[in-house]
Amino acid sequence: MLTVGYIRVSTDEQDLSKQRHLLFEYAQQQRLIIDQFIEAEVSSRKTPQERRIVELLNLLGTGDHLLVAELSRLGRNMLETLNIINSLGEKGIRITFVRQPELSTSGGHGRLLLAIYSYFAEAERDYISIRTKQGLAAARANGKLLGRPKGSRNKSGSVLSPFKQQIEEYHRLGLSIRAIQKLINPLLEKPATYNTFKYYAHRLQSHDGKAIVSPTIQGIAK
Repeated sequence: MLTVGYIRVSTDEQDLSKQRHLLFEYAQQQRLIIDQFIEAEVSSRKTPQERRIVELLNLLGTGDHLLVAELSRLGRNMLETLNIINSLGEKGIRITFVRQPELSTSGGHGRLLLAIYSYFAEAERDYISIRTKQGLAAARANGKLLGRPKGSRNKSGSVLSPFKQQIEEYHRLGLSIRAIQKLINPLLEKPATYNTFKYYAHRLQSHDGKAIVSPTIQGIAK
């Protein structure tokens, strides 16, 4: 039986060694020997192949133990994370999230999934934060100016019109309307309501044929 540590970092600012030390520390406390590490220094937006998830799924088998620092390291979003956990659970693989011990599979695969569903509201903030920072960093690296242009005024249409490009960018990052509202409102002279954002999203959808709603969050909510 193998004990494997999976480590992923998204940017150069994060250190693979910090996660490796965390897993080693946990293994020592639990008197475990980590047989192998699978490490990926790529963005969560990369494919499962590039993030070495496929390799991980092929390596592990029944009775093996997977150590991960936290949920956000394993999948691109909550839906993908749940699918990965489900695939591992069906193979009889035990999973431990070191920073989130309440999500350990020691209580059984089905109980883990129920725990993650209840954990979703809190974990969503982490995903929003991580993916937003990645998106903003990429935009800045490409020379994009984010936020409302200095001195601009909304002379006609929605108060959100000056932020159309930014809202669409957040949508491409997988954020929900509620998350977009939290990010855009600080840039407004007067905060807009959730319904204002929802109405504006439907307007964009009617014009562009794209829904400004995260399909991941919708799917899990159902």
